[in-house]
Amino acid sequence: MDGVNEQPTLREKAYASFTHHLLARDVRPGEFVSQRRLVELTGLPLGAIRELIPRLEAEGLIKTVPQRGLQIAHIDLNLIREAFQLRIFFEKEAVALFTHSASDETVAGLLKQHRDIADAIQAGDTSPELEVHAQSVDWGMHDAFIDALGNTIISNAYRVNSIKMRLISQDRFRINGHVGPVMNEHLQVLEAIQRRSAEDAVASLVLHINGARDRALKI
Repeated sequence: MDGVNEQPTLREKAYASFTHHLLARDVRPGEFVSQRRLVELTGLPLGAIRELIPRLEAEGLIKTVPQRGLQIAHIDLNLIREAFQLRIFFEKEAVALFTHSASDETVAGLLKQHRDIADAIQAGDTSPELEVHAQSVDWGMHDAFIDALGNTIISNAYRVNSIKMRLISQDRFRINGHVGPVMNEHLQVLEAIQRRSAEDAVASLVLHINGARDRALKI
């Protein structure tokens, strides 16, 4: 029974390690990797890696190419279109519900995070540290909308798509050099939420996401 209980833990560790290294760009989109390489990367046994691969294939993070092996998902126009389309489906509903359900304190906290960054930019701060912080705040706002739904099925699907979105962001565009515009777009969404206008919040969010999609497709 101990072995049965241990395996899910190893699978989860393998998955968490793989996605960490993927987002850290230790393996790159489109790269071919062997099972041995994944063992070295994650530090976990071959059995856990073999059990991990079907999950990664099902989530579209890796695929088996005949005669060549395992290939990390590569960033192409189809992936970009599909990932952004799914993101809009999820987040439109999420932000509409968040507008009505989020506490005043939660909304005020998100607004303060964004206004502090906007003020720092206005004061001339262009440091890498601010960009890293802004990226975290960026993802944190979108995650907050989804988390507020309290729906594990949606959260799990969104999490997988979020990994793909972050790969797209790394490959096609980063927040670097665009912190000001991104924060302003977020503030439009958050200020609509503060007014409890779901219609305006959804419209501002869709405009923001479509703008990011268009930038990714043009590069």
